[in-house]
Amino acid sequence: MKKNILIVDDEEDVRAIAKLGLEMGAGWNVLTASSGQEALKIAANHKLDVILLDMMMPNMDGRETLQQLKANPATKKIPVILLTAKFQQSDRESFTGLDVAAIFAKPFRPLKLGEQISEVLNI
Repeated sequence: MKKNILIVDDEEDVRAIAKLGLEMGAGWNVLTASSGQEALKIAANHKLDVILLDMMMPNMDGRETLQQLKANPATKKIPVILLTAKFQQSDRESFTGLDVAAIFAKPFRPLKLGEQISEVLNI
């Protein structure tokens, strides 16, 4: 059965590359959102297997989006994987305590993304 994933990133090229990699590399159904607000609406209205969430976005960043996803009974059980360009040791410490399945660094390898997600989530 095809997995449903939501990619949330304010950069159109990142969304497009990740979408292509997951569709071609893993055969998944991919939805995209360009903002945290859009992601919350999509997540509430679709059955998702996982959300790939960018940390640095204007208006509502990844941290705030994650908090709202986890606060909503309809979306709180969806596994979230953070996608971030900030992956130094000091940045990792700021992610401690967040309710996420994993943290993936940018840049990523698009055709390996499905494999990485499947490994982390055991799906």
